[in-house]
Amino acid sequence: MKTSQAPLFRRDFTLVVLGQVISLFGNAILRFALPLYLLRQTGSPALFGAVGAAAFIPAVLCAPIGGVVADRVNKRNIMVVLDFSTAGLILAFTLLLDRAPLVPLMVACLMLLYGIAGAYQPAVQASIPLLAEPEQLTSANAVINMVQTLSALLGPVIGGVLFGAFGLRPILWVGIVCFFLSAVMELFIRIPHHPQAAAGGVLATVRRDLGESWRFVRRERPVFLSVMLVLALFNLVLSAALVVGIPVAVVQTLGMSDSRLGVTQGAMGLGGLFGGVLAALLGSRLRLRRGRAVLLAASLTAAGMGAALLPGVPPVPGWWGVTAMSFAVMVLSTLLVVVLSAAVQGQTPESLLGKVMAFIMAVSNCAAPLGQAVYGALFEVCPAWAVLLGAAGAAALAAVWSGGVFQELDGV
Repeated sequence: MKTSQAPLFRRDFTLVVLGQVISLFGNAILRFALPLYLLRQTGSPALFGAVGAAAFIPAVLCAPIGGVVADRVNKRNIMVVLDFSTAGLILAFTLLLDRAPLVPLMVACLMLLYGIAGAYQPAVQASIPLLAEPEQLTSANAVINMVQTLSALLGPVIGGVLFGAFGLRPILWVGIVCFFLSAVMELFIRIPHHPQAAAGGVLATVRRDLGESWRFVRRERPVFLSVMLVLALFNLVLSAALVVGIPVAVVQTLGMSDSRLGVTQGAMGLGGLFGGVLAALLGSRLRLRRGRAVLLAASLTAAGMGAALLPGVPPVPGWWGVTAMSFAVMVLSTLLVVVLSAAVQGQTPESLLGKVMAFIMAVSNCAAPLGQAVYGALFEVCPAWAVLLGAAGAAALAAVWSGGVFQELDGV
């Protein structure tokens, strides 16, 4: 039986964290380099956005299935198998590069990479309450988010240097090594597992489990549905704009180098790291009822990026403005995600954790592919500053509407 005095960084939680550090660094460096390589080779924001949208679809579709699997299969085994599979995927891509048409190869690789990530994260999220005390959930989620953002910090910075100096192939080999080492480390993790009996075949079990999570959300926690709608709106109008807009703004609008783009995306990682540290220090003092103010502040960062790209602003100051706003938006989003994750985990039974977290992730992210495709087309025909200012306005309206949702969840 767990005691309240148990430290958070025990053996198994520490191994999960270290495995995440290695795996997510490999993921971050690849997610930086592969889309940038496509944008450099084609010069088309529309194609860049469309490929990003297609790649994101498997992440949305695989998240619910990953949640079902996370509740029925040993979570350690899920992490090991998926990390080994990702190493094999990137090896195959490396061997096929320059031997197959670029766009179909890139689409296939990114779709598989995002699909694996979508199935992977529910296992990590569902393992946190099994390795941490209830009163440690906010801090444990903050640690996992700090790992994710530390990888997002180092990945683009190192990726930008490697890509600018040596091209894509060294980055691919670094990614292969990262996923292989992470899988080997995860073999030694011990996560409590209580098998659940399956009723019928695989599809019947998936359908039943997803139905169970849907009934829990609809009947016991309908506020989760409102939260998912808020997050989906922000992914549609703001997150998608930044995912497509930051590379386009830095590389095409401002004419900066690959290493400068790496610094900008690294600043996003640094902002996430700072936000995670802040969340860990504040712990239970962070309240969801302030979520609307956080989202309004995030909307202002997009407006700041748009202002940095206005005609007449010199490229270097404009780049610094975009980079500073990239840092700020990640501080804000990390604070919100940490507190939101802890609230959902604390209000969900252990047997449903993986499914409910995956369900929320899938619904919240379902609008992202559409947003990325639309913004890719908009950046093709409209000035970047106009697109970002428009996205900021739409996000601010969504933030104003969201206030009651966060207050309700905070009061459950």
